This record gives sequence, structure tokens and C-alpha cells, in this order.
Amino acid sequence: MQHWLAKELLDINAVTLSPDEPYTWSSGLKSPIYCDNRLTLSYPTLRQSIAEGMVAMIHKHYPEAEVIVGTATAGIAHAALVADKMGLPMAYVRSKSKSHGKENQIEGKVDAGAKAVIIEDLISTGGSVINVQEALLEQKVTVLGTAAIFTYGLEKGKQKLAAASLSYHTLTDYDNLLETARDNEYLTQQDVTRLRKWQSNPESTDWLASTVK
Repeated sequence: MQHWLAKELLDINAVTLSPDEPYTWSSGLKSPIYCDNRLTLSYPTLRQSIAEGMVAMIHKHYPEAEVIVGTATAGIAHAALVADKMGLPMAYVRSKSKSHGKENQIEGKVDAGAKAVIIEDLISTGGSVINVQEALLEQKVTVLGTAAIFTYGLEKGKQKLAAASLSYHTLTDYDNLLETARDNEYLTQQDVTRLRKWQSNPESTDWLASTVK
């Protein structure tokens, strides 16, 4: 599943790689990779495979799940697909409470004490899923962990998630993506070396050098 999904993400440009002309993230970080897993929703067979993969992952790691909770906005559709396949309630959590109406942050019915799994499309620094976890914990919901499509595997994210005691599992990851990209000639071995250097220290621009020694 990991290598197959990595190739699917590359083929539909849900993940794009640009080591010579890096992307600029909203944080200002220069990155050789950009991930937009919303594109997977436009491919029926792929989105069903992702949903089935997540269901299997939840059955394995969080078998006591009682409610599926998506992150807003990228995790909402995937959470709905997973919840439907599992026959479970579904909700989603906004990044912050609305400023009007009932001023909800949690949309949908999630009872105190319910055992929830968070669905996310992408894990980078872990901020989005931790925000969801905090909102659920405030309502006395038990958070079992997170299921996501992809992770960059950044050390900062790992540390933040560990500090929040939030476990996570993903269908594929950065290491599998780089191997798949090299094997299918999306990247050269030199590019792979550069992208691994970026992953180890994304705040640095040393990886931008054309030759890594």
C-alpha cells in the first residue's frame, strides 16, 4: 500500500517535487515538496482505496473507535468516507470557534466519553491534529489517535505529537515517497539525497546546493 499510494499521489500531482525551484510554505519555509491531498477526492477509485486503507488502519490500531472526527477542512471528506464505511458517527473540528450562531468549534454530535479517531490528510508539524485533540479533550472526549494519508516525517512534528501524547499512523510517508519517486524517475539519486537533507533540517537552505557532498 505505501509504495502504491506514493506513486498514485505523484501521478495525480497530489504530491509535487521541485528541488531546483522550491515552494514557499505559508510559514515562509522553503520546501522541495508540496502536498495537496484534496486532489485525491477527484479520483473515485483512489479515494475509495484511501478510505479502505484508513478503515483497516483504524481496525488495527484503534479498534475501540466510536466516532470519526475530521480536521477542517482537508480531513472532512476523508472522515465522512471512513465513517460511512465503518458505520460510525462523524464530526469535524474547526481551527477555532465560529464568531456567530452557536459559536461551535466542533461540528456534529460527539458525546463526552466517546472514543474518537482524528482523520487528517497530511501531517507536517502536527499543529492541526493537536488543535483538534485539544478541542475534543475540552469536551471530555477520549482521543485514541490519528489516521492520516501522508506525513513528511519532520522531527518537529514528531516531538510535538509525542509531547501531546497523540499517536498517529499514516498510509504512506516521506521515505516511501522518495524511494518511489526515484524508482519511477521523478527524482535522481542526487535529488533524493537533497530532499533527505531538507527533511532533517527544513529551516536550513543548505539542501538547495546543487551538489550534496
